[in-house]
Amino acid sequence: MDARTGEAAEVSTRPTNNLLRRLNPADYALLAPQVSVDDAAANELLYSPGDDVQVVHFPCGPSLATFLVPNEDGRDVETILVGREGAVGGIVSEGFLPAYTRICVKFGGPFARIRVAKLEAAKLRSPSLRNVFARYADCMLAQIFQSTACNAIHSIEQRTAKWILAAMERTGDESSVPLTHEQLATLLGVGRSYASRVLQSFKAEGVLDTRRGSILVRNRDGLRLRACLCNDAVKMHFEEVLRGVYPTEEANRSSARS
Repeated sequence: MDARTGEAAEVSTRPTNNLLRRLNPADYALLAPQVSVDDAAANELLYSPGDDVQVVHFPCGPSLATFLVPNEDGRDVETILVGREGAVGGIVSEGFLPAYTRICVKFGGPFARIRVAKLEAAKLRSPSLRNVFARYADCMLAQIFQSTACNAIHSIEQRTAKWILAAMERTGDESSVPLTHEQLATLLGVGRSYASRVLQSFKAEGVLDTRRGSILVRNRDGLRLRACLCNDAVKMHFEEVLRGVYPTEEANRSSARS
């Protein structure tokens, strides 16, 4: 077995999180003894505003986490999704500072976890490890910037199509997203009746269909035509800053073949 084959085999044993799999073997070895993996249920609360951030959570496989900003009218507005391309908790603040938003599990599944103090100790030992997480923090900030612009200038229909496509890429499911009308309304920051009207218009065009608790995509190209280009901008920035970490359709197909 040559060195490259051995390294690929070692990476394949790590949790199915692209950020962790991006680390070189020496850097991952600094973290491995401290990383645990367990399942989280949909809607599980990871952090509330004001909580001390003491654990970094890495969504694995089809798992998704979401940042929700509470508003004075009692509604939560979703800002960004994080899947197996990243992590939530203590990435920018280095932990032990209060969380600003609610962070919840959007789609349940496995999460790898490490205490922030352990991650920070490993960063002090490795400049290359610090560099990877600094680059990811930059990508996350770009995603937040893009989300802010998207919410300001794009229609509900465009945002709906963009979100469904982004969720499908992260989960690797090419035909459906486990999402209710109520959840769609929350992530868009609109009432449930408005979200239902958007879905009905997409159904009338043959782009998607719905079943209890799920959205079924019937025409992915048609959905792309209805989406804004915000997710493409985020993917492009990921590729420039952390190549191979954002889960593209090509990467999903390659993973399925292997």
